[in-house]
Amino acid sequence: MALPKRRHSNQRTRLRRTHYKLTTPTLTTCPRCHEPTLPHHACLACGFYNGRMVLSIKKKEKGSE
Repeated sequence: MALPKRRHSNQRTRLRRTHYKLTTPTLTTCPRCHEPTLPHHACLACGFYNGRMVLSIKKKEKGSE
């Protein structure tokens, strides 16, 4: 089983880890309701994707909680 011959320095380890970062998700606007959505995903606000209804969205009643 292979083992490291020498210990890696803290700088070398940290330089390698600088590339581990989060990226913000890309958002587009829904052409039907103008809500922000993920590209190539159905809109969670209106349920449309590519001009077709693919999700049935229940409407909220204002009085009930």
